[in-house]
Amino acid sequence: MRKRSEDIPLLARHFLQKSARDLGVEPKRVSDEALAYLASLPFPGNVRQLENLCNWLTVMAPAQVIEQKDLPPDLTPRQDHMAESLAVSTGGAVVATPALQNGAAVASASLAGAPAGLPASVWENGLCTEVARLLRENSADVMDELARRFEAAVIREALDFTRGRKVEAVERLGIGRNTITRKIQELHLDT
Repeated sequence: MRKRSEDIPLLARHFLQKSARDLGVEPKRVSDEALAYLASLPFPGNVRQLENLCNWLTVMAPAQVIEQKDLPPDLTPRQDHMAESLAVSTGGAVVATPALQNGAAVASASLAGAPAGLPASVWENGLCTEVARLLRENSADVMDELARRFEAAVIREALDFTRGRKVEAVERLGIGRNTITRKIQELHLDT
């Protein structure tokens, strides 16, 4: 995509149409200013990266016409340096966007709390993309599924951080010892 930035506006329109069709909503349009800005971005990932952005915009953009200010905070000009830290979850896989080399580690860490330098919206953007994917696939019990995955990720990270010491993990998470024991059993987490 870096070599064919002129295709970005056409692809963006296509993916917005596809996303709207998949979700059963009216398609959104992108302003000329926002399209020009998108075409100026490096998009070193692949076409999937642009598709994920369009899915996010279909769900999150507040108006029918997407302006540059409606783009994810990680892609706006005033935070351009943060675009390198955006990790977007795609069906369980993590796709690195611009210069992120270890997306899985950042996405995993950001579920338990964004490390210094990453905005809280990194994991929220990934979550929105995953919600949209599950809704498009007509998955049952989306809320329960995502809540279980979220709890499992948080508990797993806390236990990794404390090297398996449950007492320290419960203190850091602000939950009780019985709760973590029950959750470990319910979520089938290996400790």
